[in-house]
Amino acid sequence: MNTEIAFQESSGNVFADLGLPNPDEHLAKAQLASRISDLIDEQGLTQSAAAKLLGVDQPKVSALMRGRLAGFSLDRLFGFLNALHCDVQIVVKRKPRSQPAHTFVAPEKKRKTVALPA
Repeated sequence: MNTEIAFQESSGNVFADLGLPNPDEHLAKAQLASRISDLIDEQGLTQSAAAKLLGVDQPKVSALMRGRLAGFSLDRLFGFLNALHCDVQIVVKRKPRSQPAHTFVAPEKKRKTVALPA
């Protein structure tokens, strides 16, 4: 028995696919919040310790880590990244005429580590 399943290919931005307003901003905030959450975990911080470092209360850190981002601006998220010892770099570049303009967060490039001879 073969059943065809109808589907729609994603645009790459779930917020746009759902028809939400300002989908690029929603995606950028989600990507930044994900990176902030990863950094908190990588640094072994509790939510209370992260809250102190970020200058917010623990429930705000919990909301951020759960993806509840309504109370967070992009600027505030940039500040959190700075507090977690990260630089934030904004790059503006021309896009191909054949494609629409987008706002997105590029992943951090992994640095190669080289073992030096002893």
